[in-house]
Amino acid sequence: MIHSFIFSDGKLVGRDLEMEALRLVRADKGLILWVDLDNPSEEEIKTILEGVFQFHPLAIEDCVAPSDLPKIEDYEDYLFMVTHAVDFNRRDKFATTELDLFLGKDFIVTFHRNALRSVTTLRERAAKNTALAPRGPDRLAHTLLDLMIDNFAPVLDELRAELEEIEELVLRKSSSEHFMQEMLHARSDFSKLRQIVRPQRDIIERLARGDSKMIRNTLLPYFRDLRDNLVRFEDAANAYHERLLMSFDIYLNKAAFEANEGIKFLTALTAITIPVMVVGTWFGMNFEFMHELKSPYGYIGAIAVTGVSTALTFVYLKRKGWF
Repeated sequence: MIHSFIFSDGKLVGRDLEMEALRLVRADKGLILWVDLDNPSEEEIKTILEGVFQFHPLAIEDCVAPSDLPKIEDYEDYLFMVTHAVDFNRRDKFATTELDLFLGKDFIVTFHRNALRSVTTLRERAAKNTALAPRGPDRLAHTLLDLMIDNFAPVLDELRAELEEIEELVLRKSSSEHFMQEMLHARSDFSKLRQIVRPQRDIIERLARGDSKMIRNTLLPYFRDLRDNLVRFEDAANAYHERLLMSFDIYLNKAAFEANEGIKFLTALTAITIPVMVVGTWFGMNFEFMHELKSPYGYIGAIAVTGVSTALTFVYLKRKGWF
């Protein structure tokens, strides 16, 4: 689906134009054009990206093909960016949605396969025209990136809540049988988040330094603010990941301790049976003459020696803490 918005002098003057009208607006340098490709068809992709804007084939290829990492490329008269929005819920876990942007002097084109809250919010604001419309496509790009980055905060909150549950679970006397699976899922989620935040921060850092001619100097402080937000998110993600690794180490130490306790208990049981085995083995030997068998107190003495030695062994092991 193709959504289009036309701005002039800070006002919304048109939206959702036909293709021929879009070509005319594209040729008018006094207007600002925003075209949003929301899960477009192959024909719509070809018409907009190749026909109306005539983007470079490599940029179109990077736009259409899914990319795991954010990136930025400077072309002669526009800037191409690959960014990722994040989402998280307890059922579907961590998920990302790619958002591609083409930023020119008088236009911005966004491309995404799935619905994005940031894009939907900006479209609703533009349609209502409740505030002054942006006077430049770089302002639109900043607002869009700002809304997208703001959605990182609830994702971090959800991941932190999951991490706290894992920390509580690892300290319980008996951990859940699904603990290891939850631990590995959480570690994968944090790794994906860090994999996205760091390159995205580098992209915003490049824009905040003014390296691109498509960003006006008046907007550089706003992009620096976005960079600072991403730095905070990256630091938080790194800290949560370290806490997760600490929980994993505690779980491994706890499992090793429980295994040692079991081995110690079995060893204690073996030690208790030593007196019985020694006495029983002695009386089980085939000697021709055994004075103990001829004595009327032979069996009573053997039982007494066995009982006393077993009791002494138990008391000794009990004082050592093996029981």
